[in-house]
This record gives sequence, structure tokens and C-alpha cells, in this order.
Amino acid sequence: MTDSDNGLWIRRFHPAPAGAPRLVCLPHAGGSASFYFPVSRALSPAVDVLAVQYPGRQDRRHEPCVETIEELARQVFGALRPWRDGPLAIFGHSMGASLGFEVARLIEAETGAPVAHLFPSGRRAPSRRRHETVHLLDDEGLLADVKKLSGTNAAVLGDPELLRAALPAIRNDYRAAETYEYTAGPKLSCPVTVFTGDADPKTTVDEARAWEEHTTGPFDLRVFPGGHFFLAQHQPAILRTISAALAPTTVN
Repeated sequence: MTDSDNGLWIRRFHPAPAGAPRLVCLPHAGGSASFYFPVSRALSPAVDVLAVQYPGRQDRRHEPCVETIEELARQVFGALRPWRDGPLAIFGHSMGASLGFEVARLIEAETGAPVAHLFPSGRRAPSRRRHETVHLLDDEGLLADVKKLSGTNAAVLGDPELLRAALPAIRNDYRAAETYEYTAGPKLSCPVTVFTGDADPKTTVDEARAWEEHTTGPFDLRVFPGGHFFLAQHQPAILRTISAALAPTTVN
């Protein structure tokens, strides 16, 4: 992978000083790196946020989308290689949580060392599968689900031109998330902190708690009032939890 290729994948909105812990942020289905701009701004300069931009959206809209979680994990893993000169923590929301799990597995398998911390958000544990077919609906049905979850910027949903541009990525990501199948393997050994909403139609509290089965490290579950995008209303509390978890890795 060339430096220019890596620049397409990683968005570092607020570079942090050397030695700051790094947090890789993985977007939800249909999402983009810019979703994490407020997170980067809030955590700067204590945490170096690396927001991942998937192909097929925004400035990468002319590139083909990656069709499976497994292949996307391999590509993200490759894009992160230049950034693995220090510990990496991973945060992923919804589809990004499943992706983060697979990236963490690849890192631990290759290096023998776990990521610093895994923060899955708004997603059931990999071993808890549901039969979902939203990606097979027509455009109207797909958009109805997106609107119900309130996961896409309202400006996009209200602009026909932007919507046409975003739909292929949204459908692709829904398909990748809904057809993802966990393959049994060694457990992670990193700490895992899960965030979930108590009224999330995509994840029950029990399904979120099942993430504990996927690590031998410390586990914590944080439940917030709200639906699938509960994190929009509870960002300060979530970021305090992340900051506290990453603080021991900071170089003084």
C-alpha cells in the first residue's frame, strides 16, 4: 500500500503530540470518517483519533465499495500498518463494531499482542446472529430503515442529489453488516468496553453483554437511554469513559 493509498483511508483531523494514545474510529453503515470529527475535536490533544474512510463515499465515492466485513477488515488492517508503532485502541459503532472486532483479531493474530482496548458500540456480539434482510428492500424501504434509526445526516436525507450519491454505499454496508457471520477462533485478550442503548431495535442489552464471551480481558458494559444512535445524546459520558480507559497508555 502506498502512502497516498493510506491517506485515503485514515483521516487525522486533530493530530496529537507524539506518545498520545491512538484511537481508531470505524463508522456505521453508510457512515464516513467525518462522523467522528466532533469526537476527534473533543479528545484532542490527549488522544490521537484516526477516523477511517471506507471506499465508496464522499471523496472516495468513485471507488467500489468493499462488499464484506471480512475483506474490509483486511483492508483496514493494511491501512493501519504505518500507525502501529504504538498501541492502538479501536472504537466502532454498529457495523463498525463488527469490523473493529475483526481488525482487532487480525492485529492480535499477526503481532501476538492485543490492541489497547476495543470499544464496540450499538452492535450485538459477533456470536449473536440475526436474520436480517433490509439490504434486499427497494430504495424506499432501505431509506425508511435509515430514517428510523436516524443514522444519516438529515441534510443528506433531504437532498435528492446527495441521497442518490449515498444510497449505493448505504445498501452495500447494510448488506455487509447483515450477511456477516462470525467464525469461531481464539478470543481476544484486550479489555472490551461495550456501549449500547436500552431501546436499540438492532441490539438487546443481553446481545450486547454477550461481547464478554469474546475476550479473556476485562469487560465492561455501559447502557444508556436511547435507540440505535444513543451516542449522539450521550457523547460526553462515552468520551469520558474512553478517555479514562486510555489514560494509562499516555506517555507523561
